Amino acid sequence: MFAIELESQEASGDRTGSLGEAVGRIVIGEFVETFRAPLGFWSESDYRRSWRQAFDALKDDPNSRSCLLVSMTDPESTNFLTCWPMYRDGDNVYIQNAIIFLDELESGFDTGEPWASIGPRCAIDEDGNRIF
Repeated sequence: MFAIELESQEASGDRTGSLGEAVGRIVIGEFVETFRAPLGFWSESDYRRSWRQAFDALKDDPNSRSCLLVSMTDPESTNFLTCWPMYRDGDNVYIQNAIIFLDELESGFDTGEPWASIGPRCAIDEDGNRIF
């Protein structure tokens, strides 16, 4: 099972209209992690739209990659962004957690194609263990 979702601020009782953050959750099989998605540069609907585009980017190419941004702030004034890269290998999709360090990118960050800023899939960790 896989799911990624945001709990709307309004649904969670925050009706103040503040631009704080939304609480999100990603589920990958039995793994569940919550995250806080900052609002301001992106709204909740911007995150959801980006996630739909990320899934669409995986459709046609059996060796494609994409990513789900979960902490989007203004790339002009931040050092890093948090995401979940997705690497398609035939019928399988591998999902990993990652940080995109913006000052390490050779070209600028494109909010419309954030997957252009992620590296190749890591299959072995720094200790030589296989990553599934």
